[in-house]
Amino acid sequence: MRVARPRKVVVLVALVLTLALLCCGGGLTVFVVNGVDDEGQNQLNAALGCGQGGVVDPDSKLPRIRPYGSAQLRNAAIIIDVGSQLQMPPRAWVIAVATSMQESRLNNLGHLGARNDHDSLGLFQQRPSSGWGTPEQIRDPVYASTKFYKKLQTIEGWEAMSLTRAAQAVQISAYPDAYAKHEMLATRIVNSLADGAANAVGSSTSMVCAAAGQVAASGWTIPLRAGVGSGFRTASRPNHQGVDLSIGKYTPIAAVASGVVSLVKCDEDFRNRKSCNVDGYPGKGGCGWMVEILHAGNVMTRYCHLVQRPFVRENQQVAAGDVIGRVGSSGNSSGPHLHFEVHLNNDRSSSGAVDPVVFMREQGASLGSDG
Repeated sequence: MRVARPRKVVVLVALVLTLALLCCGGGLTVFVVNGVDDEGQNQLNAALGCGQGGVVDPDSKLPRIRPYGSAQLRNAAIIIDVGSQLQMPPRAWVIAVATSMQESRLNNLGHLGARNDHDSLGLFQQRPSSGWGTPEQIRDPVYASTKFYKKLQTIEGWEAMSLTRAAQAVQISAYPDAYAKHEMLATRIVNSLADGAANAVGSSTSMVCAAAGQVAASGWTIPLRAGVGSGFRTASRPNHQGVDLSIGKYTPIAAVASGVVSLVKCDEDFRNRKSCNVDGYPGKGGCGWMVEILHAGNVMTRYCHLVQRPFVRENQQVAAGDVIGRVGSSGNSSGPHLHFEVHLNNDRSSSGAVDPVVFMREQGASLGSDG
């Protein structure tokens, strides 16, 4: 059922292909574009949009986003369209799409008989017996989406919650951690169907690109405001698995997305010495004081050369923007900076590392802003 409001059909540019894709095995594949300068990055962000081009008409020809077909993507477009009409912020659209991906694979399910979870129906597997509505109402995608958003609005502080916590607060699922794995692809779907809205902040009536330090609708933000110095696997440093963000000592470092702290340690130097409470030097070896955080979709981020023991502990849950430590120069370092890495599939080795500049830009949280 089409929401009765005209919509502009968004023409997707080829640059959207740089967005992350979820492969069949559940891992994340990123198309890396190297050699993009600051001006090029700004042009790319502008091309991707920040939702200002509107939401695609659910009844128009929709882009192909594997593994979902046209009927499923039409349902996703309806979910997004309803969120826009309700003036919900784009973060809510990402949460709603990811929730439907988990509950129904974006299918408007009827009663599944013996395979059914009680009397659950529709895009969100809402239950008539739990007060969501009649079976006919719940199988109306517009009605079901509206009910999801209305319940989400009643959850205090949902905007700052991780996607899986916000979704669980609405759904009360027996599998509360299941939603997280859909966040990356849900972000891509929202970007594709709503002109890059997952790169934005604000409501559907006042949507703007996320500024440095803000948490985008994707759930991602930057670790700090600083220019990018040494880049990812450059000709002069082919084994440099991250980027260096140069800034003064003691500058706060933020978690770039919600997740669980998977490692906190003083990384040993080449001589197996744990000397992280002093400035290091080039050739010393080691990351100094470091933190690793595991995010949705098995994405791991690494933060190196902190000035002192980090403020977080292993297995601690953090939200995007939480301060996890302060910039320093411990370990293999020539001066105060944050060495920042992004790894896919929770692969801590160099094989899992991807260019943080490209990856973060795709999340609407571009590195390199010193403003």
